[in-house]
Order: sequence, then C-alpha cells, then structure tokens
Amino acid sequence: MVNRIIRFVLLGAVGLLSVTQAAAQSASSQAAIQKRVEQLRDGGALQIGREQIAAVQLLAEYYQRRAYEPAWTDPEDVTTLVNLVQQTPLHGLDPEDYHLTAIQALRGTVAGVDGRQENAAADLDLLLTDTVVRLAFHARFGKVDPASLDSDWNFERSLNGKDPVETLQQVLESHSIGEFFAKSYAEPYFYTRLRKALASYRAIDEAGGWPSVPQGETLKLGDRGDSVRLLRERLRVTGDIPDSDSVDNPDLFDSNLEAGVKAFQERHGLEADGKVGKKTFAALNVPVAQRIDQIRINMERVRWIYQDLPNDFLLADIAGFHVYLVKDGAEAWSARAQVGQPYRKTPVFRADMTYLEFNPTWTVPPTILTKDILPKLRKDPGYLERKDMVVLERSGKAVDSAGIDWSAVSARGFPYMIRQQPGPKNALGRVKFMFPNPHAVYLHDTPSKSLFERSERAFSSGCIRVENPFALAELLLDDEQKWNQESIQQVLDGKQTQKVTLAKPLPVLLLYWTAEVGEDGRVYFREDIYGRDEAVLEALNAPPRFAPPSDPPAWYRSG
Repeated sequence: MVNRIIRFVLLGAVGLLSVTQAAAQSASSQAAIQKRVEQLRDGGALQIGREQIAAVQLLAEYYQRRAYEPAWTDPEDVTTLVNLVQQTPLHGLDPEDYHLTAIQALRGTVAGVDGRQENAAADLDLLLTDTVVRLAFHARFGKVDPASLDSDWNFERSLNGKDPVETLQQVLESHSIGEFFAKSYAEPYFYTRLRKALASYRAIDEAGGWPSVPQGETLKLGDRGDSVRLLRERLRVTGDIPDSDSVDNPDLFDSNLEAGVKAFQERHGLEADGKVGKKTFAALNVPVAQRIDQIRINMERVRWIYQDLPNDFLLADIAGFHVYLVKDGAEAWSARAQVGQPYRKTPVFRADMTYLEFNPTWTVPPTILTKDILPKLRKDPGYLERKDMVVLERSGKAVDSAGIDWSAVSARGFPYMIRQQPGPKNALGRVKFMFPNPHAVYLHDTPSKSLFERSERAFSSGCIRVENPFALAELLLDDEQKWNQESIQQVLDGKQTQKVTLAKPLPVLLLYWTAEVGEDGRVYFREDIYGRDEAVLEALNAPPRFAPPSDPPAWYRSG
C-alpha cells in the first residue's frame, strides 16, 4: 500500500514536472517569437538562416494578435504543409521558394535535445507561417509580378475584401490547411490541362527526351533514310503518331508518317503541309526542357488572372491567334484572329466591352496616318478614292482632297481627319466590338479574310481582327430577342452606321499564351512572336521578390 502511494506521488510529480517543463518551453518559445517579431516590425526585415521572411506586416500583426504564442503546435499540420510544398513542382514552382530545406532542418533540431529547441521552435514557427502566406500569395497572384514586366498590365490584385490576418488565423486554428488551399484556389479547366501536360513532358524528359532529327533537305512523302526513321521515333514520343504504329520499313516516309507530321505542325502553329522543312525541323529539335519551361511560363500566366475570372468573358489569346467567348464558365464560341505585327504589338490588358457598331466608319489614327497613309498619298493621290476614304476638317466638314498638295503635307500638325466610309472596303469590316481603353484597341471584322488561313497571323496594326464576327455578335446580343443573323444582315444591307449597346458590359481579356492544351488533350505550342517568354522565365526561376513593385497588397509589403 505504501509503495503504491509512493509510486502515485512520484508519477504525479513527474507529470507535474513535465507540465511545468512544457509550460516553461512554451513561454521560452513565446519570448523567442516575440523577439523576432519585434525585430521584424521595427527593422522591416527578418532573416532566419538564409531564409528571408516575406510577409512583414502580415506576420507581425498576426503574432501580435495572438500574444506571440506559437501557431504550429500540431505536428500533423506541419506535415500537411510540407507535403503541399513538396507538390509545388507539379505547378512549375520551386519548393525552395517556400523554405523547404530550412523547415526540414529546423524540424530535426526541434526534435533533438541539444538545448536549442526554443530558438529553433520560434524560427520554425515563423518560417511555417511565412510559407503559408507565400503559397497563398503565389496561388492568388502568381509568383511573378506581371506589371513589372509590362506597363500596360491593369488586371486586379486584391483579396476581395478579406482580412488576411483573420483568414490566416482561421486556417491555422482550424487545422485544415490542405482543405483551405483546395477550396480557395480551385483550378480552371485550362490550368488543369497545363498541369497535366507539365507532368507528361517531365515524364518524357525523365525517359531521355526525344531524338533530334538532323536538318537537311525537306523530308516528304516517299523519302527514305535514317532521318525518316529518327523523325518517326521523334513523333512517336509526343504522340503525333501512335505507339501502336508498326511498319515494315521505318525509314520510309509513308502516309501514316505524313499524317503525324501534319498533326505535329498543327500543334506548333505551322503550316500543316506534311513536309518537314526549315521551320518544322526547328520545332522538332526544340529540347524537351525548353518545352517544359514554356508550359511553366504559361501556367504562371494563368495564375495571374484565373482567381478573378468572371463567369462570362471574352478572351483574346494574342500569341495563339484565337478569340474565345466563355459563358457560364464554359467555352461558347471560338474563332481565329489576326493580331498586331511585332513592331505594332497588341497590348495585354483588361477592359469591358460596352457596345457593338455595325457598318462602322474608320478614322485613321495618327500612327497609321504617319507610317502608312501619307506616304501612299504622296505617290498615289487616287488612293483615297479607291479606298472609299474622305478628308474632313476637324469640325467634320468635307474637304476636296484634289485641292491638297500631299507632297507638302506633314503628319506633324496635320489639319485634317481621314475617314473611311462604311462598306466592304472598310479596314474594320462591317462590325466592331468596342471596349473603351487608352490603347484604342478593339476587335473588328476585316476585308482581309484570306489571311485567316495563315498559320501565323500577326498582320494588324494592333487591333484584333476576328473571323466569323457576326456569329459572335449574335451571341453577345442574344439577350435582345430581335437580334439574329437575319436582322444583323438587314442592318448591314442598310449601310448606315448603327451602334448597339450591350445589355451589360462584358469583360474582355487580352492575354498572351504560348502554350495551351486543347479539348483533344494535345499540347499546342506557339511562337513567342513578341519575345515575352524569356522575361517571365527569368523571374519565375529567380528567388521570390519580397516587395512586388506594382502596388502589392499592404499586408505583403516588405520593409
């Protein structure tokens, strides 16, 4: 009996000692966290080992609200977060951007018995919290700040009115970090397709990539040789010809190989003629690592915008030469497009379409007047009449162009306007889609319809020419019962300019994507016509910026 009492007392004492020690350790960790947060708040920066804390204001306020108590008391939460970080390569990101190595090392130190647990625990707590913020920030806005690369960028960067400190507190206290990221950052279908494509191309890379096809004379139907055999192997790797393709003469360029070449050319924005010429050779021999980077670049571009996508919008993919109408979150219409030439780039921006104009006139803008129209008029005064153009005073009064000495006219201080009348010769075609913006860029019809057959379609002076524009017009006006193809044709036949206001504004997104995955599951790569990929890749591969320059959220701002 006495022994039992002694054992009970001893066990109680040990338990009390453990509780006391745990409380003392917690207080020590709390004091260590407070010391670091005060340094963070007062100095505007905090470095833990080689790791820089990014979310200066957010972390400081978060830990102040909780009286500097440790936030990461459940080991399962830490494991969940580490697993999320380890999955970032699936999204084309680098786990080291999220303190992975440092966290793993600190976890081992905290579990040890070398007397450094309190400081290590404080460091680990802060790094884990900063990791959550980094993951959330990059999922919400992307890792790269697009406005730092493009001054025309005007897409929103906001938290939709949510208090980030409260959100962070709710997430960590609910012990549901994985669920939070799954619900808060649901992927749109076109991002999911790219993510799967990234995994597929990485698997190709791990298997050794694809063989190069030595460039030589054009390869075509009926040719034979080692280059043909290598071509067949190359196309089999990327599924342009099926794995089941089995031929008695692998070095013969047969009809099946020709079909595979056409499929490859179609996926790479090349003329699908089934012949392997200079451009096709070049595309075939792009290394798989470069294609992986191209997919990563465009996944990042999707992250810049997808959290703010409305249910209905019009998307113009500049590098892809396509326009898409999305209604209720699903693609409702698409068409080929012509975009700005490399020296007259179509800008990337967002605006709201508010009206359509049938039988539009076209007033020649200053740039085109200077570079195109005036030089032609100096050589050929009859140019205006052939193009159904008139000269107007600034008041709108018509001027007899025959009385103007075009050889003496300068673009500087040009006293007139040149306007093209409605009709089939009009540069805007028979309808334009207006979304007011400082670039004077819009979508419109075009008399140059044959150019839609080209694989590369950078022909305009900056605006976007749309194939089948009247099908788009009908879809945009479907809230008005009177509008259909017949009624639209009646307006066109009347040859009078008519403005039609949309029932509600439609967001228009002008974007630039050089890789996408179609509904058929195939990956489509496009030429980087404006040379924009390199800057995105460089920023994507660099360490994260702690103070994005283009109006970052205040809670994220560092220093």
